[in-house]
Amino acid sequence: MSAQWKRRHEGGGRVALALIRLIGCYGGRGLARLLLHPIALYFLLRRREERRDSRAYLSRVFGRRAGWREVLRHIRTFAQTILDRLFLLSEDLRRFEVRVDGLDALHAQLDRDRGVLLFGSHLGSFEVLRVLSRRRPDYKIRVLLDKGHSAALMQVLDALNPEIAATVIDAGQPGPAIMLAIQQAADEGAMIALLVDRTQPDEPSARVPFLGAPAAFPTAPWQIAAVLKVPVVLAFGLYRGGNRYDLVFEPFSDGIDLPRRERAAAIPALIRGYAARLEHHVRDAPYNWFNFYDFWEHDDEIGDAEDGATDGPGTQGRRHGRTAVRAGPVLGDGAGGGR
Repeated sequence: MSAQWKRRHEGGGRVALALIRLIGCYGGRGLARLLLHPIALYFLLRRREERRDSRAYLSRVFGRRAGWREVLRHIRTFAQTILDRLFLLSEDLRRFEVRVDGLDALHAQLDRDRGVLLFGSHLGSFEVLRVLSRRRPDYKIRVLLDKGHSAALMQVLDALNPEIAATVIDAGQPGPAIMLAIQQAADEGAMIALLVDRTQPDEPSARVPFLGAPAAFPTAPWQIAAVLKVPVVLAFGLYRGGNRYDLVFEPFSDGIDLPRRERAAAIPALIRGYAARLEHHVRDAPYNWFNFYDFWEHDDEIGDAEDGATDGPGTQGRRHGRTAVRAGPVLGDGAGGGR
């Protein structure tokens, strides 16, 4: 259950992304935004699982049963950030008003030349980080992304901006290669961006409180941080409607330094701290949460009678020795220059 999101059929794929790209590039953002309304309504009517899980999530946040208009707004907000991704990835940032908070603290970490791990989530738009290339073009940004799972996005990215596509670290590589790429980027003083709120199939995870119930979060990013001992900064790019985004940076650690024997016990506490900050921003911008699956694995006390959702016991984090970046051997024994 922990990786049910990866087994879901992705709505749209290459054809949808290509269509949105054509409309956005030739018709403009204004026309494309108008078309998002019928598109969102279509997904509301046709995508039963996402509709159910959106309602369950929103009901949890609001403390009451969410209505269909709120579910529609949730889907439309997601569609809007997907549209804006085209312009953000092409670095056409003049269209947007981005308010940045915490930039001085991020610069202070980067100026130490140790590299920084930027921990993000599927809350809002991670692509809005590209505004940093305008503020400080001397800083490098590398993004960890599974190119195989995101093939449609990578195809569009290659077409829009090959230079940005070249900065992606492929999470589909063997673990030692990934760890070596991350360590090399850190040695170059780069920002390495990871999304740390979804577990992969059979990877180690920790269940911590989140929006009133235990939820599984991957431990691999925190193991990477403990091995590299570089600063960790949390990043949130929140869509505020229209052309407005808030980009928030929060220093989390100057460098996680944990003896290997203490990591198993200490990492869940780090994840609890991260989940608390994620919950704060989720409550501030509830329609920005884009995990359209049962994040709590049916731990919900709020069901969806319309869609037949049922309650059930949660499962404990699975520990089969493979991490989100398939780096179990590297993180476990320090091989391949991991320490």
